[in-house]
Amino acid sequence: MNTEMGEYLVGAYLKLIYKCDVIDFNVRRPGGGLAGLNEIDVIGLDFKNKIAYVCEVTTHLDGTLYGSNMADTVEKLQKKYNNLQGYAKEFLTDFSPLFIFWSPVVTGRVESELQKLHGLELIINKKYTEKVEQLKELAKHGTHDTGNPAFRVLQILGHLK
Repeated sequence: MNTEMGEYLVGAYLKLIYKCDVIDFNVRRPGGGLAGLNEIDVIGLDFKNKIAYVCEVTTHLDGTLYGSNMADTVEKLQKKYNNLQGYAKEFLTDFSPLFIFWSPVVTGRVESELQKLHGLELIINKKYTEKVEQLKELAKHGTHDTGNPAFRVLQILGHLK
């Protein structure tokens, strides 16, 4: 699957703000099969502190909704969170995993359901905006190419005359 811009923004944040050594996108379990169908959107590895940032990224600009109703959405998000946890338990045993859900637009009902998923940090709505603002500020002051297309766009926009 192609990496989308929201995932690149999260990757830029993990690399440039959290100082992760390695960022990987659309990570699948080795070996394929049914388990290999569930991808992890973004993983950032901080080797110095032994932290793995395991992220689900949903960039639905009209609100986070899967299927046609709230029940479908809650079920899908629970499965995604279970997938993050299962991957970390199996493949990131040398790291302390932090599970994070990133989304720019989450409605109140979905947010309430997400808050019930204990151990899942939410970077949504205003908090998401604050993280992107941090990246925009950083982009204004740097010119080197980080290899991240979303951050490069922020750099270009930040340097317009």
